[in-house]
Amino acid sequence: MAGLADFNVAEKPQWCPGCGDHIILMGLKQALAELDKEPHETVVVSGIGCGSKLPHYIRTYGYEGIHGRLLPLAEGIKLANHKLTVVAVGGDGDGLSEGTNHFIHAVRRNNDVNYFVQDNFIYALTTGQVSPTTPKGRKTKTTLNGSYLEPLHPTAVALAAGATFVAATFAGDLMHMKTVMKKAIEHKGFAFVDIYQPCVTWNKNYSYDWYKERVYDLQKENHDTSDWKAAMDKAMEPYRTKYEKLPIGIFYQTDKNAAFYENLHPFADGPLVKQSFKRDLSKDFEQLM
Repeated sequence: MAGLADFNVAEKPQWCPGCGDHIILMGLKQALAELDKEPHETVVVSGIGCGSKLPHYIRTYGYEGIHGRLLPLAEGIKLANHKLTVVAVGGDGDGLSEGTNHFIHAVRRNNDVNYFVQDNFIYALTTGQVSPTTPKGRKTKTTLNGSYLEPLHPTAVALAAGATFVAATFAGDLMHMKTVMKKAIEHKGFAFVDIYQPCVTWNKNYSYDWYKERVYDLQKENHDTSDWKAAMDKAMEPYRTKYEKLPIGIFYQTDKNAAFYENLHPFADGPLVKQSFKRDLSKDFEQLM
């Protein structure tokens, strides 16, 4: 049985002091350890961004892909061996700009993959450009007069696409984040978690104190996680209130849709990587001629 120490590595994270990525890393380690996940049965996949170095700092299998393409990699790994626990971790710029199409269709397929978005409202790795979730009017290096676009609403997009698990949490609350991560990992199907994360270097307007004044726990408000309409209403609350209210917790969860691999008969015989395939492909090629 693995413990927290089993997920530690010797390499020290190269993130800014105070960055929310440190807390996200600790939350993920604790969640995996408390769920008795084994390092060799876990894969952490990332794209490109500050937080995408996370696979280097946790003792599991890891894969750092290209910008915005972490979900196809995570899904491919899950399909090759659906017994693995697969966690995809990426930033709001990484996954909600270049990766938006992958995000929507990963939701539709409902593969048993966990997608944790480190959402700091900015492109932090490249020193502070506007991102898809930057609030309207916010000045950045690429919007000197303020962003004129409405931000993308990640939890609402996930709900609209048909996600079976949608949640949000705050990197400044380790216990809450760990709990949400555990619920996501336990969910059978695609689990999306939007993580509000302060960027202490390039987006100082949104500090830990700023978030703490605004976040509140949906589960303490007796929110019904089976009510899709109520979930969508809460997903839009930050934009409706101009970020004065930021609900965190589980918005929506359902088990009505089977995980993707459960719909495909080859998986009934176990993980694909452990099966031996012998098939005469000549007839398949004849059909293509």
